[in-house]
Amino acid sequence: MSEIIRRYWEKNPLFVIMALAVLFRLLAAIFAKGWGMFDDHFIVIESAGSWVANPGNHPWLPGSPDNHGPTGHNLFYPGLHFLLFSLLQWTGITDPQIKMFVARLIHGAFSLITVYLGYKIAAKLQDERAAKLAGLLLAVFWFMPWMSIRNLVEMTCVPLLMAGYWMIFREKQGSRVFMAWFLAGLLFGLSVDIRPQAVFFPIGIGLVILFQRKWRELLALSLGSLFTFSLVQGGIDFFIWGKPFAEMLEYLNVCVTERNDYISLPWYNYFLTIFALLIPPVSLFLFFGFVKSWKKYLVVFIPVLLFFIFHSYFPNKQERFILPMIPLMIVFGAMGWSAFAANSGFWKRNPKLLSWSWGFFWTLNTILLLTFTFTYSKKARVESMTYLSRYPNIKAIAVVDEENGPELMPKFYLNQWPVSYNEFVGDLSADTILAVAYRHSATSPPGFILFTGDKQIQPMVVKARKYFPRLIYETTIEPGFIDRFVHWLNPINKNRRIFIYRNSAVVPERIDK
Repeated sequence: MSEIIRRYWEKNPLFVIMALAVLFRLLAAIFAKGWGMFDDHFIVIESAGSWVANPGNHPWLPGSPDNHGPTGHNLFYPGLHFLLFSLLQWTGITDPQIKMFVARLIHGAFSLITVYLGYKIAAKLQDERAAKLAGLLLAVFWFMPWMSIRNLVEMTCVPLLMAGYWMIFREKQGSRVFMAWFLAGLLFGLSVDIRPQAVFFPIGIGLVILFQRKWRELLALSLGSLFTFSLVQGGIDFFIWGKPFAEMLEYLNVCVTERNDYISLPWYNYFLTIFALLIPPVSLFLFFGFVKSWKKYLVVFIPVLLFFIFHSYFPNKQERFILPMIPLMIVFGAMGWSAFAANSGFWKRNPKLLSWSWGFFWTLNTILLLTFTFTYSKKARVESMTYLSRYPNIKAIAVVDEENGPELMPKFYLNQWPVSYNEFVGDLSADTILAVAYRHSATSPPGFILFTGDKQIQPMVVKARKYFPRLIYETTIEPGFIDRFVHWLNPINKNRRIFIYRNSAVVPERIDK
């Protein structure tokens, strides 16, 4: 059997790679519910879902009660989700979980472009051996299926970057050169519309061909990039705000003025991220291969270098920020390493060490792949809102925590948009949130109070009953295994139990489904 599989792999590598990519992305779309980071839900899904229900629910748009102008949020990518959710709503699909399943499927299918073109680029520029390694890594690297189905701008821009590079590397002659670079520019500009920091790719490529004096290519790339960027980013802002690039300018202002307000880490942090994410020692192989081929592929190396330097210099560092460069590093790292290893005297003399290194990598990668492909992230928060969705006409809720700062609840899964009293108070202590909820009880009394924590919550319940004496315990929602593990590793990730209490003065009867 193993011999049959090996022979089929040798004859049909691209088919096997794409089949594996489809399989694991489909499994992730089915089982890896929830969200990964704050932004892929609250910046994308929560805003789009609220616009479908009522544009006035979200403060980003003009006319909303809390809006005082552009907030610096990209409206293009959430706008695409607004169109998707509107279409699903129009067809009668109202279940938030089904909507998100469709969104995950679409993102997973879109990410297949990265796998396919990664293989094609490596095969064209080097050989099938490098292409098989690059394609296989893109298909089943432990984080790729799980990340690919998320609503992350850092991942969604990658297929466009890969397609832009494919346009550049395809064989062209005569007038087709201009069109190829123009199409590449269109794709790069569209990637910037999704993730503004992707601008370092067309800028880096432009610098390379400028010094190479490739004027025709430079003109085509510039025209294409500026066209899609201006049309999409400028056009949407002009339509909404009456002036182009209003959100982009505010985004740049926020990035500068609030650059130290988030996670500030040392300049070398992303080196550690890359080496850990890509699993040593293979991460070292890929990094070495990428750097070794820098002269040969300057149009890739310089943009990645600029992108990496900027993010290493910028104080606000989150691991997901460098995701756009990772697939390119995998492809060209695989190419560089494959060529080096095939001609290295050291590795020829130590084949067992090389085999052990890859064996260790594939063993650990397979364990992580199977774990994350089936990981329901932020399960407690999603399921608590899904649970409450059985109750109609909820006007308000409150969330209190055993420590200051309860997490936001994803009201998209509630399928209602009630007031949440922990969202608009500066002091997020339990006392303050409960007092604010009580002050507004005449108009919007909380139907439910959610207590989050792993320790003894009874002191919080006692405090809450001073304001709302008719609180009744309803149910407990448990976090998933990975959520608990991540919280154990770093308590800043508040993936904990959620205890739901019903205010029977507002919601007299329990509803069971």
